[in-house]
This record gives sequence, structure tokens and C-alpha cells, in this order.
Amino acid sequence: MTLFKRLGIVLGAVALAIVAQPIDSTQAQDDRFIIVQSTTSTEASGLFEYLLPKFENMTGIDVRVVAVGTGQAIRNARNGDGDVLFVHHTPSEYKFVADGHGKRRFDVMYNDFVIVGPEDDPAGISEMDSVTDALTQIAESGEPFASRGDDSGTHKKELGLWSATDVNPQEDSGDWYRETGSGMGKTLNTAVQMGAYTMSDRATWLNFGNKDGYDILVEGDPRLFNQYGVMVLDPEQHPDVKEGPAQAFVDWLVSADGQQAIGNYRLKGEQAFFPNAN
Repeated sequence: MTLFKRLGIVLGAVALAIVAQPIDSTQAQDDRFIIVQSTTSTEASGLFEYLLPKFENMTGIDVRVVAVGTGQAIRNARNGDGDVLFVHHTPSEYKFVADGHGKRRFDVMYNDFVIVGPEDDPAGISEMDSVTDALTQIAESGEPFASRGDDSGTHKKELGLWSATDVNPQEDSGDWYRETGSGMGKTLNTAVQMGAYTMSDRATWLNFGNKDGYDILVEGDPRLFNQYGVMVLDPEQHPDVKEGPAQAFVDWLVSADGQQAIGNYRLKGEQAFFPNAN
């Protein structure tokens, strides 16, 4: 073999090594991010903007959030689109795990829902302690009510509250009952524009900038409790899940440090979420 042929083989091997190196590096970098399927309220409230840099700076793991309604987030996760599910409809979360799509579910935090509406309160609900009585009175008054209508955790909760009344609001869809098919922020904007009542999670309401003569009118009913849960997608069902980084994120959320970070988040000086991991 001539010197030039031997040199060609060596240079070829070096070139292959140089080409291969960026691929391995890219794959390693790809392993340093996870996708979280989550509800809109965790983003619209500003919680993730506050929370995620703390985890990312500590671990180097980039957290990329898909913020949609809880129903859509669960459907996405069932399709294997993501690594972590972080939503707020406990029965749906336990079913997700029971169906083999998620590993162990953890309580993370809670807050509550509130009924908001015009400060002049044309339906006269502001003195009511019962959310179902307030909803019934809104329906009887014919004043507009804006529903998210998007199968989100908030929408599921709202429908559950209506089911405890004698009113089926969907029979009046398009009349006094208006379904926006949108997230919480857009639904609040729609409610303000049309002078309608609506139900919101408290954190999104606190962070909402277009209150314009609107206020919380009904709060404090225990039935307005709003629990959030988190879980890693099950790699046996979804083999592309980045189980290690995903579990690290969940473990941090329910750790003392993660729980303290959640509890420290304030909106307008008010605590937005209350940590309650077991």
C-alpha cells in the first residue's frame, strides 16, 4: 500500500470521527430537555415563568411547556406527545394512570376557582355563599355566562357544578350561555367584552390585566377547590419518554425545594398556589 493510500485511509477515518461527533453531541443535548403537557392556568398565571428557571439552572434540563386545556393535554399525553403531564382534573388523571399511560400521580398544589362578573352584578349573586345557587340565579336572570367550552379542567369543573343544579346550560348554548372554545385568558376577555359572568381559576384571574369594572363575586365555597397533579408518562406504554429527566422534574416539584418555590409565588401580593405534595 502506498503512502498516499495509507494517508487517505487515516484522513478518511479522522473525517468520519469529526462528522460523527456533532451527532452524538446533538443527541446528548436532546436528552437535556423534556416536554410537559400542561393546563393553561400554570402558564397564564405566570407560575411556569417563575418556577422553571429555578429547576433549569439547578439541573441543566430545559423544560418546554405545551399549555392547553387539561382535556387536550391528556389526549396529547395519551398519544405519547411529551414526557410529563401536569394538569388539574383528578379523576381524569387517575384514569390516565389506570389505563397505563402514566406512572405514579402526585398531588402538587391547589388553589380555587372563583365566579367573576361585572361589579354592578345585574344577576345579584355577590352575597351568595353557594356557587350552585349563584349559577342558578345567573341562569334564571338570563344574564350572559361565558364558558370555556373546551374540555379543560376548568370547563370540567364548571359542568360538574351545573350538574348539581336544576339547570342544563347547554340547552341554552348560544343564548345566555356562551361557549368560547378558548383558554382562560381569552374567555375572560370575552366575558368582559360582553358583560358576562364566568368562572376562572384564581391565579389566572389575579394575573389578568383587563379587569375593567370586573370583580370576584362568588368565592369560598369548598366545591370550588382546585387540585393540580403531576406524573411522568409510562415508558412501557410510551418508549420515547425521557424517563430520567422527566422524573427529576417531578421529584423536584414535590420536594421541599420545589414546594417552597411554588408557595413563594405571589401575584399582586397574594399567594397564587398552595403546595400540598404528600
